[in-house]
Amino acid sequence: MWGLNKKRSKIGKFIDEHGFTQEQLCKAANIGRNTASRICSDPEYMPSTNTIKKVMKAIREIEPNAKTEDFFDL
Repeated sequence: MWGLNKKRSKIGKFIDEHGFTQEQLCKAANIGRNTASRICSDPEYMPSTNTIKKVMKAIREIEPNAKTEDFFDL
């Protein structure tokens, strides 16, 4: 089971529920491993606008109706 006993953000929970890894998120969104790790594990982390756009583009490949507000507190 993915994400067992890990502190996860909304993005982290989403990728866990859909069976994806942080490494796959890195490649799909073209972001670094450290950034992906923070996005997936730290619910208080607020990435740059450019990074949010990249991540949301990758997420919308899985869930076309996903909204930025569902994952980030803007």
